[in-house]
Amino acid sequence: MVQPGTYQSVRFLGTEVHVSRAVSRFRRPLTFLAGAALTAPLALLGATHASAASEYTVTPLKFTVRAGDRSCTVDADLYRPSGVDAQHPAPAVLATNGFGGSKSDGSTDAIGKAFASRGYVSLVYSGLGFGGSGCLITLDDPAIDGKAASGLVDFLAGTRAADDGTEADYVTDDGPGDPRVGMIGGSYGGAVQLATASVDHRVDALVPLITWNDLAYSLAPNAAGASRGVSSDTPGVFKWQWTNGFYLMGEGQPLLVPSLDPSRFGSLTCLHFAPRACDTIRLLNSGRYPADRTDAMLTYARSVSPASYLPGVTAPTLLVQGQADSLFNLNEATATYRALEAQGTTTKMIWQAWGHSGGQVAGELDLATGNLETSYVGQRILGWFDRYLHHDQDADTGPAFAYYRDWTSGYGTAAAVPGLSRTMYLSGDGALVDSRSKVVRGSRQYTNWLLPTSHSESSLAGLIGIPDPAPYDTAGTYLGWTSAPLAAPLDVVGAPKATLEVVSPKTERVQNSGDAADKLVLFAKVYDVAPDGTQKLVNRLVAPVRVPDVTRPFTVELPGIVHRYEAGHRLKFVIAAGDTAYFGNRGIKPVTVVSAPQDTGVLELPVVG
Repeated sequence: MVQPGTYQSVRFLGTEVHVSRAVSRFRRPLTFLAGAALTAPLALLGATHASAASEYTVTPLKFTVRAGDRSCTVDADLYRPSGVDAQHPAPAVLATNGFGGSKSDGSTDAIGKAFASRGYVSLVYSGLGFGGSGCLITLDDPAIDGKAASGLVDFLAGTRAADDGTEADYVTDDGPGDPRVGMIGGSYGGAVQLATASVDHRVDALVPLITWNDLAYSLAPNAAGASRGVSSDTPGVFKWQWTNGFYLMGEGQPLLVPSLDPSRFGSLTCLHFAPRACDTIRLLNSGRYPADRTDAMLTYARSVSPASYLPGVTAPTLLVQGQADSLFNLNEATATYRALEAQGTTTKMIWQAWGHSGGQVAGELDLATGNLETSYVGQRILGWFDRYLHHDQDADTGPAFAYYRDWTSGYGTAAAVPGLSRTMYLSGDGALVDSRSKVVRGSRQYTNWLLPTSHSESSLAGLIGIPDPAPYDTAGTYLGWTSAPLAAPLDVVGAPKATLEVVSPKTERVQNSGDAADKLVLFAKVYDVAPDGTQKLVNRLVAPVRVPDVTRPFTVELPGIVHRYEAGHRLKFVIAAGDTAYFGNRGIKPVTVVSAPQDTGVLELPVVG
């Protein structure tokens, strides 16, 4: 219990807050991360942060590191709380920016201030290739970005100095050269945590938010033929809007950051990325997938992805992923979660509302309102660091799995991600029925156009402030199956799965050409249809599919959702020929779907309640 007279009143984000002096030094940060991923263009998780309440000093530092084939400078800020010294050490928090940001953007700076104001030694830095840091952009490569961050852990351990001679001998340690340090951040600043922990087991706790599992899936997803997690051996469908937006931001750094460190320049054809990253982007934009080059592309994208190096991650990891996120969807966090859990790494997962595609709602974690201690996700993060950085054995780290629900207050929780529990069948008359016996024998066909005829989203619309039309499909270029009105609400939590079989003779003749671009492309999705006929595509999410072999049935894992289909509403399962956010088919490829009671497509749903 805090004794009378031990509170101080401070102004925090424009609001008067009472902070206990007795507990403010080492317990909990007031806030740390933006609730809206759209507050700064592509500098993900940006927001405005007021000056911190507690006293601390901020020291700009430089660190010269070896990153791959070059040496470069890492630009950092050290936040040291008052009263923290060699006799009174404190745990440390290490953080870096989202793609396109820096140590000085709203979110990264806010992390430093918030944790320092709560007694943590905070070291925030500009990631390689961004802000004032040198070197090429290497997409959070463990061997480069991870090793660079490990050098900063050396500084926190007191075993190396900054370039100006500054040393840190006041971080709590777990042994000689082993500081007590956690990492936190979102998107690009999320994946780097896993990359660092895979090469440096001194890191004690991770909180990656809205980040990826496999960049090959993120940039060119294939929702069919997954061999492990979200990773498919068949190349996916190019997500051109998101990918080119980030590519242009990386290559446009001279316009955004004057006086760049020379180590940030590559070649004239690939200015600021690692050459293999540029090769991947060019191949994706070409619309071609020749086996020799595509295999190399998949290998590179996965080599810089948690999917390839998670076996090296042992630090307790709290994964936070956004439901409104068409860049890194819930399936990516689920793949990471399951891999960590299977190998025995302590891990838990939260599906919050917001992600790269927006989705901020009242009461969710939001830096702008300073609601870390009153939001569910904020409380979970506080508990995670209390447990693994303060070694508070009584700290509650929460359930294994939690998910935001927009139809009721609070979060739902479970011991695991819900499994598939409801099966529906695709009838030949366009109905979506609950029994094989109700399937009507029939055949239906659609034909793609050379230009996309369906729309899910304009991926960058929210970031650049342009309107985004509602999702639509053009008649004749898609097939839909619609259920009867629901007699009771249906709560879906997780990734629906569809098993399909299609007939496409034109595709069959060319699909083994040696270029995967000749395989059939389609897009699967589930609409919520209201009684008045209006349709909602939950979070504008679709499942892009490059069918491995049209002569065989294939299974599609749709993006995970958390959604209540209300009583009186209907489900509509759709396969469409194209989508404006992705590259589509090469050539015209008519598709026929045949249904019969004992041989038809099925849609499986993870239903709770």
